[in-house]
Amino acid sequence: VQLQASGGGLVQAGGSLRLSCAASEPTFSNYNMGWFRQAPGKEREFVAVIRRVGGITDYADSVKGRFTISRDNAKNTAYLQMNSLKPEDTAVYYCAARASWSRVTTVGEYGYWGQGTLVTVSS
Repeated sequence: VQLQASGGGLVQAGGSLRLSCAASEPTFSNYNMGWFRQAPGKEREFVAVIRRVGGITDYADSVKGRFTISRDNAKNTAYLQMNSLKPEDTAVYYCAARASWSRVTTVGEYGYWGQGTLVTVSS
């Protein structure tokens, strides 16, 4: 499956952005969708994940209560709504797809990745 992430940009602290991840695969609903991020000089880390159907989600502690992951299987698209952004949220954000729900918070378990979209939060 090919993934295309978009929606990044420059925003002030406290602001909001919504990222989108469009999938080329018509069987998008077969995949659990995750968002990850990588800040300069740091390893890629888990942000959020949503199950392929049923709406089950999980979040990193650092974004709970501020970020919301969602998906529209009819549009083959996943979203990440980011509110109350902080400078430490600055990173390249990647979407990824995985068929299995096991270890969905682990970077290395995902076989399909989007190209990344840069989010910069100024203080």
